[in-house]
Amino acid sequence: MRSQVGARARDRGSASVELVVLLPALLAFLFIVVQAGLHYYARSVALAAAQEGARAAAAQSATAAAGQDAASAFVARAGSELLSGAQISATRTADLVTVSVTGTSLSLVPGYAGFPIVQVVSAPVEKVT
Repeated sequence: MRSQVGARARDRGSASVELVVLLPALLAFLFIVVQAGLHYYARSVALAAAQEGARAAAAQSATAAAGQDAASAFVARAGSELLSGAQISATRTADLVTVSVTGTSLSLVPGYAGFPIVQVVSAPVEKVT
């Protein structure tokens, strides 16, 4: 009987030590998961904006500026705070439209600007045949 009481006394405070060791690892994992989600969402916004711009610029009588304006409007509506510093460029040739959206994702790490995002979409120009 005496050995069980001694074993319990030695284990006193072990839960606190385990919590101190595991809590930073748990919080780091949580931050990594949230940061990965923010990065994925920023990439999705950039891709959707590039697709919207390519769709607008690929119309038969449209211009590259129309595609750039459509992509900018999409970024402003969908998540300009998550895709910071968004830069949009569009080029249009006789056969192909290319829209590029670049920026950085929101960062949870203080002092770190964020991960770079680059999405490029190309589409054929609509022609009446």
